[in-house]
Amino acid sequence: MRPTKAVIDLDALRHNFQTVQKIAPNSRVIAVVKANAYGHGLSKVAKALPEAEMFAVATPAEAYTLRKAGIQQPILLLEGFFEARELPKIVNNDLQIVVHHSPQIEALANLNTTKKIKVWLKVDSGMNRLGFKIDELPEIEKQLATIECIEKPIRLMSHFASADDVNDSFTEQQLETFVSTTKHLTWERSMANSAGILEAKDAHFDWIRPGLILYGCSPMIGSVGADYGLQPVMNLESQIMSIKNLKKGESTGYGRHWFAEKDTVIGLVAIGYGDGYPRHAKNGTPVWVNGRTVPLVGRVSMDMLAVELGPDHNENIGDRVVLWGKELPAEIVAEHADTIPYTLSCGVTGRVHMIYKGKRW
Repeated sequence: MRPTKAVIDLDALRHNFQTVQKIAPNSRVIAVVKANAYGHGLSKVAKALPEAEMFAVATPAEAYTLRKAGIQQPILLLEGFFEARELPKIVNNDLQIVVHHSPQIEALANLNTTKKIKVWLKVDSGMNRLGFKIDELPEIEKQLATIECIEKPIRLMSHFASADDVNDSFTEQQLETFVSTTKHLTWERSMANSAGILEAKDAHFDWIRPGLILYGCSPMIGSVGADYGLQPVMNLESQIMSIKNLKKGESTGYGRHWFAEKDTVIGLVAIGYGDGYPRHAKNGTPVWVNGRTVPLVGRVSMDMLAVELGPDHNENIGDRVVLWGKELPAEIVAEHADTIPYTLSCGVTGRVHMIYKGKRW
């Protein structure tokens, strides 16, 4: 069997959840598990977090997957619903919805149901993505108050644009905008994403929404999860499948993007962009091999990549390789690949074997 695998440590996941609780002890936790739990496995991750008071997903399909898996906790649709015809199934599955534009309000007003729907009103505090503009809020509040199927009181939320950068004052500006424009309301609030949880303590409010930090990575610029007491949940691993001697001046890989500066030895590793490793990772991107870090060399191909072991290496075919995880933080790999750790874990493809360890529920 091809040795490429992603080892998911559920004990590390629970450790990170508990760490989040300690950072924000007065807030309730909405565990964000969208995008297949950031590539870690939607249902298995949710089942491993029985203490989560709510889960958040991006699509109704993700929510239905959780319900079919037996998840009973409240589930929040972060993007609300896309079409009015989705509402009956959303109601039957007892999902909570984010309302962020007027057609959603119109659909709720026209919905024929005897059940009550829990709604979160999204406020655009400056990110200019989803949410109602500040000057729209008075009218939106009036409209929501008249809709019978909406459970009262509703809840409020907003989202940070640049909380990952502690030097960006826009985070404080957004927080002030959110607080000042909603201070007349006694509704429960949520604003802190992973970065806000770590570095914007005034934004913890009633509910926090950890995403990336649950999986052991830091969203903050220039840091890794361990800086905040987090543990990587995913270890992306493979093995050396071939070892080759190269003479000075020889190249490896498509396009000949790397040339040996001296007589050396390279190892071919059984993983490539077909497995989700970023094709655009640069020469020199660190790869952990058999207890040490060596550089990626040449262009990543679909099924394999090359690393320079050096002329005095002690590696053998079959030796363990870690692309990111406990031995090598994903944040560091992401920086070399001009991306972010989110895209690394989310990009792991279906042909990678997923292996779960740790206590299961």
